[in-house]
Amino acid sequence: MSEKLLPQGAGYGVVIGMGLFFSGFMIVLTAVQARYTGFSPKSSEEFNSASRSIKPGLIAAGIVSAWTWAATLLQSSAVAYKFGLSGPWWYGAGATIQILLFAMLAAKLKLNAPYAHTWLEIVGQRWGKAAHLIFMFFGLATNIIVSSMLVLGGAATVTDLTGMHTVAASFLIPAGVAIYVVVGGMRSTLLCDYTHTAALFVIILTFIFTVYATSPKIGSPAKMYELLAQASIDNPLDGNAGGSYVTMRSKSGLIFGVINIVGNFATVFQDQAYWQRAIASRPGTTVKAYLLGGLAWFAIPFTFATTLGLAAVALKGDPDMRILSPADVSAGLPASAAAAALLGKSGAAAMLILLFLAVTSACSAELIAVSTIITYDVYKTYFNPNATEEQILRVGHIGVVAYAVVCGVAATIFFYIGISLGWLYTFMGVALGSAVVPIALSITWSKANKWGCLGGSIFGLIAGMIAWLVTTAKLHDGLLTVETTGGDYPMLAGNVASIISGGIISVVTSLIRPADFNWESTRAMNKIDPVAKEDEKSETSSEKKGEDVVAKAESIADSFDRAEEDNELDPVALTKAFNFAAWSSISLFVILILLIPLPLFFSQHIYTVGGFTGWVAIGISWTFCSAVAVVIYPVFESRSAIMQITRGVIKDVFSKGSGKYTEPPKASAA
Repeated sequence: MSEKLLPQGAGYGVVIGMGLFFSGFMIVLTAVQARYTGFSPKSSEEFNSASRSIKPGLIAAGIVSAWTWAATLLQSSAVAYKFGLSGPWWYGAGATIQILLFAMLAAKLKLNAPYAHTWLEIVGQRWGKAAHLIFMFFGLATNIIVSSMLVLGGAATVTDLTGMHTVAASFLIPAGVAIYVVVGGMRSTLLCDYTHTAALFVIILTFIFTVYATSPKIGSPAKMYELLAQASIDNPLDGNAGGSYVTMRSKSGLIFGVINIVGNFATVFQDQAYWQRAIASRPGTTVKAYLLGGLAWFAIPFTFATTLGLAAVALKGDPDMRILSPADVSAGLPASAAAAALLGKSGAAAMLILLFLAVTSACSAELIAVSTIITYDVYKTYFNPNATEEQILRVGHIGVVAYAVVCGVAATIFFYIGISLGWLYTFMGVALGSAVVPIALSITWSKANKWGCLGGSIFGLIAGMIAWLVTTAKLHDGLLTVETTGGDYPMLAGNVASIISGGIISVVTSLIRPADFNWESTRAMNKIDPVAKEDEKSETSSEKKGEDVVAKAESIADSFDRAEEDNELDPVALTKAFNFAAWSSISLFVILILLIPLPLFFSQHIYTVGGFTGWVAIGISWTFCSAVAVVIYPVFESRSAIMQITRGVIKDVFSKGSGKYTEPPKASAA
């Protein structure tokens, strides 16, 4: 279809206009925060880790936002279009368990390295320079692949709906995000995450009620079931029970599920964005935040894809529904096609805004994550170990801007060489999966062997690549192209070989030659002695007279006083938090990956209209619960801060006194 539903100006209007709007909005919020609260982005600790003071609701909203990529909406709908009902489940469950299991790493982070800025700092402190550089390669490779998928998927949809050039979209999308990240840092990113997440749920719920309640084309689960049953007769799916779209018995769906699980372990465990949210969280509530965020996120791909992905199947043959080629499906376009068929230009516009919000919120997480690695793991580690506060902030700002350009360049390269969102998504685990287990061991297991973990990462990568390419060559008579290497079985072989090889080598080596690491060195990393800190503050206060001065970067002690710090970092409490995270996340893994989908797969059950209606109802109910958890709950838990800001504004407007925040005097020691 050459004619676009929306004019090209709409694409530029959304990408530039909304980008500038959110930048301005976040700049205002940052100014309000600096005046009426005790947090200022002029502090490097505040800029990079939000002073490690964020409550669980906002962290959960940030996790949902950071994990809601373009792929979350586009690829989940594409697998629903290709595999039927099983696709949304395997996408949602296969990418939720990593966040749930990451709660264990978050608890260990607070226990074993509470003052770290990045996970790479922990690796460097424990295993030295060689390990630090090798794992930095995996970390930055993860960020580049994730960022490319974000921008490439968003740009492809903008192009499809408006005709805006993909390259222009690839550079303009991260450019707007970089503005507010530079101004406000990590806290600004999290606040923007919250606003984007709230808007995401509003638009997603609009699509849900359109498809299942009001649309004359579908309008109810029963009508959707009728249309899917007819599609199963007209175009039966190979590998699905009875060729049906309404069954969990899908061989291709199961293969995708395994690829999805492996690949997403890599992109969570190796992505600084998720570690950074754990670092920004208050230690006592980190586990709660990750469990809440993981469960809330599941509803987005599961229900959204069960809605628009299946609607794209149900509307095949409808005059308003465009015909989708395999390339269109790989690019993740079934969702936008269904939205346009259901609601015309308004549906296309809503989808455009939805994708823009998803891409920019996740992109902001990647920008601040890479900037933090550049600041602490490159600049401060190898170029200027005695960097001042001013220098650290400057490098952080430069890092954000530079990586925004890298995002655009990487997406443009993938676009011109013909790599799609779907190909990149399934390739993640091949390239990155080998380092998953070694990285997890680096923070959780004192007996992890340095050389075993390094060897597992490197040789696992080699094994994954060999398995991927050999399988492709065997299946396609030696023909290696983007199309042949992106097949289900080559990607499955590469993903599984990579993560299993890396895990086996690192674990077996550690069991044969166990280390005996003392966590005290990582626990003391970046910690400032409170007495020395107070002395420095006393000297500084006499010099500055209200002016900013160049000072050494400080740490968590800026956010908590000594009593609060001791309470938040109590080893007994953090060990209990880890045990709770382990028990709950593993239980949820068993439920979501084993107990629910596998019996349905092996039974070859095809849903009746009643069963399908119940399945849809569960998804809608879960979506409402998720909205409460990450939209309403963060406001409730921040009510005291909101009141504090409100009082300050009222005092500024209606009173002669200043409403500017002043730090309350601390009680003198007895």
